[in-house]
Amino acid sequence: MIRDGGRIVNTSSGLTRFTFPGYAAYAAMKAGIEVLTRYMAKELGARGIVVNTIAPCAIETDFGDGVVRDDSKTNAHIAGATALGRVGLPDDVGGVVAALLSDGTHWINGQRIEVSAGMML
Repeated sequence: MIRDGGRIVNTSSGLTRFTFPGYAAYAAMKAGIEVLTRYMAKELGARGIVVNTIAPCAIETDFGDGVVRDDSKTNAHIAGATALGRVGLPDDVGGVVAALLSDGTHWINGQRIEVSAGMML
């Protein structure tokens, strides 16, 4: 049970905004998370609970058997699609989550926050 005035941060994906073959089922599931976030924000709002979704781009993790982290060609290709010229690191996402959980962001609600270094602008 989440307390009144609490925060929920769901996780989606950049793949709900752009497409790569082979990720249709994954992207469809993440799109469902985005819709769920909006409904949760509306339904829990009376209790002061704020609900948002972050949508990271490719991050250097174990996801996909670590291909973004471990395959230099894949890493360089994705880095070239971001405005900042690199792929994300776990701390890039963690900072956004921490911000959304802070007291200063209580007025951000029901939103999809892109955490992508400007990927595919």
